[in-house]
Order: sequence, then structure tokens, then C-alpha cells
Amino acid sequence: MHIKPFEELTIQDNFMFQKVMRNKRICKATIERLLDIQIKDITYLEEEKSLHMNPDSKGIRLDVYVNDEDGTVFNVEMQTTKNMEELVKRVRYYQSIIDLHNIEKGQDYTELNDTYIIFICTFPLFSDNLHKYTFKNICLENHNIELNDGTTKLFLSTKGTEDDISKPLQHFLDYVDGKTPSDDLVMEMDSVVDKVRHSKEWRLEYMTLEMELRRRWKEGMAEGEAKGRAEGKAEGKAEGKVEGIAEGKAKGKAEVVLGMLEDKLSLEIIAKYTKLTIEQIKEIGKAHSLI
Repeated sequence: MHIKPFEELTIQDNFMFQKVMRNKRICKATIERLLDIQIKDITYLEEEKSLHMNPDSKGIRLDVYVNDEDGTVFNVEMQTTKNMEELVKRVRYYQSIIDLHNIEKGQDYTELNDTYIIFICTFPLFSDNLHKYTFKNICLENHNIELNDGTTKLFLSTKGTEDDISKPLQHFLDYVDGKTPSDDLVMEMDSVVDKVRHSKEWRLEYMTLEMELRRRWKEGMAEGEAKGRAEGKAEGKAEGKVEGIAEGKAKGKAEVVLGMLEDKLSLEIIAKYTKLTIEQIKEIGKAHSLI
């Protein structure tokens, strides 16, 4: 198995997107552009980039997780695999985990920070051709009444065709979509991408990630096969042993798939590694509430 070659990484890849957004000035300017707002400063919530409530709950790994001087939380994610059912449920889960991490025991609910969860998607969204879809909680009986709970979910599509966004935002989405940089901010992003590609340190980090994926794959498959042999042997039948090994291998492969889904690898890449179909991967993910 192998992952995408380091030299081929673009802003669309989570690894590269995270590195570019580590540039504080670029990150701040990007958020301002995405939301059409002005921010005085941002702070990286480094210790909470991976959020876990307890050992038995599903954690989340965030691409960009910062707040501004008022405590407003901004979570920005790059999404390259279209699965709208999974995507909207992921937003819901991200919101719940972020809220739980932003209120301490004994605090009043009014102290919950405002949050923006932003998904930058490299595919068409919903049923029309907009670039930008902003969701807030409103009253169905009277759309003029907003709940004002401080939560905003924003979906951006690089494949939109309508004239519905600002030129600066259009330039950013065009760049994510693979077009030539067309303004100063996007050109600066592209220069950081080039810098990352030539960094020995980040190449080593990426190679370490690849080795971890290989290790997880091998361990998952070996454990699954060992379980299958043990189960087959316990049955005391040749056919039982064969069936047990096959079942064990399937379990091991499922564990690898779950790990890759948690790391937010695309369904296409997981299919390439595991030789499973995308439908089989979806089935495994849904069975464990990852899709």
C-alpha cells in the first residue's frame, strides 16, 4: 500500500492544508475571507486539535481550530470526498464535541463561545450551483426569528457556478480547485505549499504518517488472521478453520478501514489500499457511526 506521493500534495490534501494554515497571518486572512469579517487576532487551540471526551467516545481530528480575541471558535476543514449524508452528520457531531470542550463544569450555558464550523468542499453541494451555503437555526413557522444560539455552519464548494460570492473568496476557491493563484493572499499560500514540498522536516513527518498507516494495516490484518485461525481451530473442523481465517481477515481489514476513516482519508484512497469497494467501506463506516 502507499499514500499520495509527497511531491504531489496540494492545498486540497489535509496534510498540506494544515501546514499552510500554520502560518498565522494566512490563517487569519483566510478566515476573514471565508466569512467576510474582520478579526483582530487568532489563537491556535493546539492542545485541543484532537478532541476526545472519554476513551470510549469517538474523537475528532481538526484541520484548523482557532479562536479570536472574543473567544469565537473557528473550525475549518478541507473535504475532498462527497458523501453528503456523512458530511452533515459530521458537522453535527463536531458541534457537540466543540461545545463540550468549550464549557467547564459549573459554567453557565450563556458562557458557551460562538462557533463557526466551515467545510471547504471540492465537489458540488446540495441541489444547486452555489459556492456558499450558510446555516443557522431559524424558526420554521417564522423565518424572521433566529434562535441566536451562536452556532454557524458554512459549506463552501469549489464547483459552484453562480455569481454569489466576493471576488477574493472566488480567488481562494479557484486556487483550491487547482487554478493559478490570482491575488496576493493566494500567491502567498502557494509559496507556502512550495516551501512545504521542499522541507526535509515535513517530508519526514509525511513519511512517518505513511509508515504509521502501513503499520496499522499490517497489524490489523495480522490480528484478524490470528483471530480467524484461533476461531477455526476451536471449531475443530477444516472448513471451520478456513471460514474462521476468512472472517478474521475481514475483521482485520475492517479495523484498518475504521482507522483510515478516523484519519479522514478519502473513500477512494481507502478503497485503493484495502481492495474493498466504496460501498463496502461505507457499510463498515456506518456500522461504527463513522459515516
